Amino acid sequence: MAEKNENASGGAYRATLNMPDTPFPMRGDLPKREPGWVADWNTNGLYQRLRDARQGAPLFVLHDGPPYANGQIHMGHAVNKVLKDMIVKSRQLAGFDAQYIPGWDCHGLPIENAIEKKHGRNLGRDDMQAKSRAYATAQIDQQREDFKRLGVLGDWERPYRTMDPANEAGQIRAFKRVIERGFVYRGLKPVYWCFDCGSSLAEFEIEYADKKSDTLDVAFESDDAVGLARAFGLAALPEGKQAFAVIWTTTAWTIPANQALNAHPELEYALVDTPKGVLLLGASLVEKCLERFGLTGNVLATAKGEALRGQVFRHPLHDVDSASGKYSYKRLSPLYLADYVSDGDGTGIVHSAPAYGVDDFNSCVAHGLAYDDILNPVQGNGVYAEELPLFGGQHIWKACPAIIDTLREHGRLMATQAITHSYPHCWRHKTPVIYRAAAQWFVRMDDGEGVFTKPGDKPAKTLRQMALEAIDHTSFYPANGQARLRDMIANRPDWCISRQRSWGVPIPFFLHKDSGELHPRTMEILDQAADIVEKGGIEAWSRVTAEDILGTADAPHYTKSSDILEVWFDSGSTFWHVLRGSHSHAYPNGAAHAEGPEANLYLEGHDQHRGWFHSSLLLACAIYGRAPYRGLLTHGFTVDSQGRKMSKSLGNGIDPQEVSKKLGAEIIRLWVAASDYSGDIAGDDKILARVVDAYRRIRNTLRFLLANTSDFDPAADAVPDDQLLEIDRYALARASELQAEILRHFELYEFHPVVSKLQVYCSEDLGAFYLDVLKDRLYTTAPKSLARRSAQTALHQITHAMLRWMAPFMSFTAEEAWPVLAREQTKGSIFFETFSPLPSANEALLAKWSRVREIRDLANKAIEDLRTEGKVGASLQATLTITAGADDAALLRSLGADLKFVTITSAVTVVDGSELAVAVTPSAATKCERCWHYADDVGNHAEHPTLCGRCVGNLAEAAGTGAGETRSIA
Repeated sequence: MAEKNENASGGAYRATLNMPDTPFPMRGDLPKREPGWVADWNTNGLYQRLRDARQGAPLFVLHDGPPYANGQIHMGHAVNKVLKDMIVKSRQLAGFDAQYIPGWDCHGLPIENAIEKKHGRNLGRDDMQAKSRAYATAQIDQQREDFKRLGVLGDWERPYRTMDPANEAGQIRAFKRVIERGFVYRGLKPVYWCFDCGSSLAEFEIEYADKKSDTLDVAFESDDAVGLARAFGLAALPEGKQAFAVIWTTTAWTIPANQALNAHPELEYALVDTPKGVLLLGASLVEKCLERFGLTGNVLATAKGEALRGQVFRHPLHDVDSASGKYSYKRLSPLYLADYVSDGDGTGIVHSAPAYGVDDFNSCVAHGLAYDDILNPVQGNGVYAEELPLFGGQHIWKACPAIIDTLREHGRLMATQAITHSYPHCWRHKTPVIYRAAAQWFVRMDDGEGVFTKPGDKPAKTLRQMALEAIDHTSFYPANGQARLRDMIANRPDWCISRQRSWGVPIPFFLHKDSGELHPRTMEILDQAADIVEKGGIEAWSRVTAEDILGTADAPHYTKSSDILEVWFDSGSTFWHVLRGSHSHAYPNGAAHAEGPEANLYLEGHDQHRGWFHSSLLLACAIYGRAPYRGLLTHGFTVDSQGRKMSKSLGNGIDPQEVSKKLGAEIIRLWVAASDYSGDIAGDDKILARVVDAYRRIRNTLRFLLANTSDFDPAADAVPDDQLLEIDRYALARASELQAEILRHFELYEFHPVVSKLQVYCSEDLGAFYLDVLKDRLYTTAPKSLARRSAQTALHQITHAMLRWMAPFMSFTAEEAWPVLAREQTKGSIFFETFSPLPSANEALLAKWSRVREIRDLANKAIEDLRTEGKVGASLQATLTITAGADDAALLRSLGADLKFVTITSAVTVVDGSELAVAVTPSAATKCERCWHYADDVGNHAEHPTLCGRCVGNLAEAAGTGAGETRSIA
């Protein structure tokens, strides 16, 4: 805007104009200059200086959900960290002591996998832990530099790392507290198991993907055909016919471990006579089943499932192999009644392998099957135990065809077909998982007894009840996150917290070799273990022997547990071992709630409803009975312009490092701010190019503001509010109105409306109106005139406010502009400031000038129409006649001579009329060489024959030899 006038203003009077001047460059040159600002922030200790400056202010805690210390950051990381930074900075500018302690999640399987890929799978525990710690340390150092490069302010010199000994010890102490509250127990249950991990998985670590499987309809021969007939009210079955219960399954590999069948007590079942025997099927499914089997048949009788209680069937491989032992197929499968059975598909009868299904397990145990009698031939690596007849030593996925063939060869396969269905997969390896029974440690969601519950410490409510109540007291951004988290808590099973790996916080238990019971001094041992780990890390506990802890008398009778706490326990307990532990020094006056630490906000991707938000909620409720956060904010994933999630495999990702090198990290920040994070966040080169355009428009506006206040000293030159020109008071009222809107958005952690409104403000309120109108007054009036100082007073306040609005997301640009504007400031950073106080928004003034702008737009259209016809050039060549009704006429006349400056024309006449109309005629006057207005008095002054009287007066005022023009104030 300034450049156009500067270049166009020539002639002898150019030097008499107040042309804009600023060291703030037109080009940001962000890729080259940003690293310097980052270095200055670090060298000068900006973060700690901000903390010192805000000491004693109200505390705002955004607790960092730790990124995993594995691999270079991607755009999803950038979105997450920039969004956190914007929130922290906006709260800082609102006057809070807004601290940001970055953190990292350091334990767990992905790091072990990286080590195994490089060094093999046969590393000892000590070697694995040492290499894992070194690897995580290197990954953190790399990620930290990338986050700093994005302009994220935080305590980078003192982050928290879940692998730091103090944090590892804190996790053990948190674990002890959960035990004392009665929530921890040991149980044999089917849990998700990943063969690649070699460990159990939590619900959070499961994702669903399509898998191809073979369905099987398998026949189980009745061991008591007479009893089965009697259950249906029949004297006998057709002579010479065998009777079979038929099941349908998609997991052929579970058939060798079958131990029961299940039917629903209220469903109708049928005995169907077919050429292959009498089949027991769900009555509503008979027609579909026979079609699938390729059979015809007739129903002999029907009965409710309740009538089948006590029926017994033979394993389908009962007569195939004569092997003995616990896995022998010469066993019977009793039929149990269970409510989870349905007749939606299959046969209405479910085969039960209790080691490999939660419902199967619960049904069998409820009907008296002892834990020790549950068959579990699948080993942790997915291979059947060698002693399993027929299929021992084979991996279960490879054994499926052999199982199907064996059933077919011996007449027990009724049908099979290939299907593709949704199936649980490990979210790390993307490979199928199974349910597998294993002795694990659990956190109980509902009623029940825990190990070593401290007397008087057990809450009256269950963990599920407390968590659901805590959700009701938590603010969600966006609001739909509440229902999502509630559904997950309401329906989740008990939490399996043990893992069978090396790189993680130990579960420091000693189990009796015969009874499996914990050592009676377990709670003391937990304290001892925490002290050992705090001094030497988890490696120190790994080196401890049973003799060291239990003494020589007890040690021979106990086994030291090698299990570790799952990684979600690590990060989920950070409210305990970070906010009240390793970094309690950072939260001296507010983070520590009377009943424990509480953060203002947790912020992560929406997948963390099942992850960090989830585990943190459960652990805080287990320890304190409430959530560790007051608010939860979730953002979407980064996707390309077609809505596909960014990934290396698709090659559609955007590398934040490359964008920073090419365009600048500021463009990433502005892209994040301009995106509605409540959904997925789209980005590609074209989208970023549009962000660059938006950045340039905002920067150009900022440059104009700085350039036109370069000679303004607010202490000496500011004009009192009541002496400002009316349009200047309107500009401040509009800025005040906008600031109120922006601060409300910031309080709700909303940024894309701020960016949108800031762009509109720069282009419409400022560029297309106020600054456009202001140029004449800024450039042509005397430098120290009231008219010019009034404009500069408004511009200076607007610039102060605008820098603060943009500082949370355009941090580098705000920092660059701040010393140019605030020459009198000594602290050197915009982030020491708070949002600028502006005059209250005058509603009457806003309404009046809103109408003025509407009429101005109508005038501009009329001028443009005449320009299209070639009858006028610039708008200053035009003369307006505005016909208006009484209210509009009074409004326009109230502006006096300023009306022509508002419309940027050389003359305006207001005529009373019934309807608003604008007539445009070319001016017949002469153009002033200095201000370019067309005026009748050009040439009236012999000393300045090419100037209008207004410019002559302004030159006299500038020289101190006369009075300049007078502008309306009221």
